[in-house]
Amino acid sequence: MNTDEKMTGDLFEVDKRLSLKPVVDFNTYLRSAFGDGPCTCIRCTASGGDESGYAFQHTFSFDGKATHRRFASTAGSDVLQALKKAWLSYTKAELPTTGVLALDTVKEFVEPQLHKRLVPLFLASGLVNEVDGHLNLLPQLA
Repeated sequence: MNTDEKMTGDLFEVDKRLSLKPVVDFNTYLRSAFGDGPCTCIRCTASGGDESGYAFQHTFSFDGKATHRRFASTAGSDVLQALKKAWLSYTKAELPTTGVLALDTVKEFVEPQLHKRLVPLFLASGLVNEVDGHLNLLPQLA
C-alpha cells in the first residue's frame, strides 16, 4: 500500500470505540441532560431567573437558546456513573477519582456538537470544580 492509499484509508477510518454502548449512552445522556427553555423551578420562578446566589447554575444558553438542567437525572453521582462507564469502555482504564479531569480525552468520545455541554454539566452537577482553568474531580463523589 502506498502513502496515498494509507492517507485516503485514514480519512474514512472510524474509531470503533465510538460505537460501544456506554459511549453511545453517554452521548445520549448529554443530549437529554438539558431541557428547552429557562429553569422554572420554585427558586428560579420566585427570583425571576436571577441565579446570583445559587451554588450551581440552573439555566444555560447553547446556540443562542435557553436551556435548563434536568435536576432529576443530572446529580453529580448520575453524571459520574455515566462518565465512568463511557471512559472505561473507550479508554479501557478506570476514570481517575481525583485530580484534573482529562477533558480532551472525554471530548474524544463525545460528539463534537455536544462538547459545549460538557463543562456546564460537569460544573452544575458538582462533579468538578474549576481551579486555574482546570476541571478538578471532587473526591466526595468518587
